[in-house]
Amino acid sequence: MSRPADIPSEAHVRRVLDQYVNECHDNGTRPSVLALAAKFDLSNTTFRRHFPDLAKEISTARTNPEPRTDAEKRPSPYEVLAARNVKLRRANRSLTENLQFAAAQIQRLAVDNACLREALEASSNVTRINRTGRAGR
Repeated sequence: MSRPADIPSEAHVRRVLDQYVNECHDNGTRPSVLALAAKFDLSNTTFRRHFPDLAKEISTARTNPEPRTDAEKRPSPYEVLAARNVKLRRANRSLTENLQFAAAQIQRLAVDNACLREALEASSNVTRINRTGRAGR
């Protein structure tokens, strides 16, 4: 059996949490409960058991990052063009794949149609008349 962990006070955890979230915001990373728990030498489960509200706050901050400032909100014209280019390439690739798929389906249907027509003619005793080799011209 493991020894009981030294659980820090909630005020101390709150101070470290605020500092950790600020570091994550500055680095452009997302905060995690596991990383914060490791700062106190606690397991993820122990941290969540003793500080459920703080764990929930971290989870919310992880899924809903803080809004950027006005300067960070507007991408540069180059970034806009690059994003549009990526989107157009993705759409072009998808449309090309769909076109190839449609062409293959049409080819398969043409082969199936020819086979079915031959089977129908064979079962109906239909005789083909060869028009190219007509006598009497």
